[in-house]
Amino acid sequence: MLIGILQPSYMPWLGFFEQMARVDAFVLYDDVQYDKQGWRNRNRIKNSQGIQWLSVPILTKGKRSQLINQARIDPTNKWDLKHLASLETNYKKAIYFDHFYCQIELLFNKKWNYLLDLNLNLLNLLKEYLGIKTQIIISSSLLKRLPKDASPESRLIEICEKVGGDTLYEGAAGQNYIDARIFKKAKIGLIYQQYNHPIYKQLYGDIVPYLSVVDLIFNEGPNSLTILGLKK
Repeated sequence: MLIGILQPSYMPWLGFFEQMARVDAFVLYDDVQYDKQGWRNRNRIKNSQGIQWLSVPILTKGKRSQLINQARIDPTNKWDLKHLASLETNYKKAIYFDHFYCQIELLFNKKWNYLLDLNLNLLNLLKEYLGIKTQIIISSSLLKRLPKDASPESRLIEICEKVGGDTLYEGAAGQNYIDARIFKKAKIGLIYQQYNHPIYKQLYGDIVPYLSVVDLIFNEGPNSLTILGLKK
């Protein structure tokens, strides 16, 4: 059984969903430390000038050690209206804008207190639109936190074992920090993602890779899953 384990991200890039679609069970790693400069609360879309960042404001003062599932959204910031306006402005001429914008608008119009809840609901919306059937599991629902000195490999292996997985489908960056010997000893296989970013229709000139998957959806609509390198 092939398992994917990734930290939840805000409207992630294409490779995130390729990984989700390839595996039998997909675990959101929500009980590790929140990183302020990572992808948990932000991503990129395309505009007429190039790239635009969309960031969800998070309360971080005095919370240096907070976990991802503890991160709260700043209630004083109208980020949701700004993000909707940016999506409408930059994608209203995209072929499938009307097909998808109404769905994401409904979600953004809800009040979100925790980043994890927002990201989880966005991921479910996006994967449903893409036609991905893989089950999403939250890591904090599986097991108690290991001691602080436990290796990253120990936690990943325990998650695999909890969901009955015998192979981990790991992102390409994992080759730089994962000790494969620990997995071999635990009899858990390792496969590293080698994702070739596809070429697809985009607005505003030459293609810009590694954007949020919403760029693909607005431009390609129901063809998106095939373009990801998968078939419905």
